[in-house]
Amino acid sequence: MTSTTVTGRRSAGDRGSAPGGLPLTRVSGVGLGVAMLWFSLLVLIPLAAVAVTASEGGWSQFWRTVTQEQTAAAIELTVGTAFLVTLVNIVMGTAIAWVLVRDRFTGKRVLEILIDIPFALPTIVAGLVLLSLYGPKSPLGVNIANTRTAVFLAFLFVTLPFVVRTVQPVLAELDREAEEAAASLGARRFTIFRRIILPGLTPAIAAGAALSFARGVSEYGSLVLLSGNLPMHTEVASVRILSSIENDNPENAAAVAVVLLAISFVVIVAVDVLQRRMVRRG
Repeated sequence: MTSTTVTGRRSAGDRGSAPGGLPLTRVSGVGLGVAMLWFSLLVLIPLAAVAVTASEGGWSQFWRTVTQEQTAAAIELTVGTAFLVTLVNIVMGTAIAWVLVRDRFTGKRVLEILIDIPFALPTIVAGLVLLSLYGPKSPLGVNIANTRTAVFLAFLFVTLPFVVRTVQPVLAELDREAEEAAASLGARRFTIFRRIILPGLTPAIAAGAALSFARGVSEYGSLVLLSGNLPMHTEVASVRILSSIENDNPENAAAVAVVLLAISFVVIVAVDVLQRRMVRRG
């Protein structure tokens, strides 16, 4: 009799609890509802609309669109360049974060501000800057306009801050006692970095890499002036989407957008799973 009563009380109490075990109050419930409504209006509903538009012609039409030679070349260039840029950002972004956290030098605060410029600068302005520096009238004597190198450079510019800003706070919070202990035992600097520092930084590096890749896949403004948008050569997926819209073909534009969305989603989910596994391992 007693056990039945206790069970009934626990069941009744569990109904008002959040998944984490904490009760969901009226205020938190309203907050959750408002957050989900706002998220749905800004993200879920528009994404669903794009997916519906892409599926209007059926699977066969969708497949013909994304495998059409020019479209496939644009997607391949976009994804491939974003992947290569992400690899560069993993190395250089981590190195820059290390310099900002571990070193002291004149002009450090200026560098901190400059790193965030790609966040604040309109991408079309970034494209104009890059064209001025690396276009036909380059003061440096370097002309990469209308080449795939221009696409690579534009992606590098807009994705620079992501790895830096995700790694920097984690590196600043790392306990340096373990490094000092390893050094006192004769461990080399590279060994200390590989065995002690890098495992703690890996989740942050992975998160920054995922953001960098997703940002590169979606880029348009910074490269539209410099790359020349040459079909089968320097045309990226975002430009291909714009071309479809201008030709009054929203189904094709939505199909390419869904492919980019799916690729970015898979990358972000894979990184999230990797981070969770690393956290469990400690």
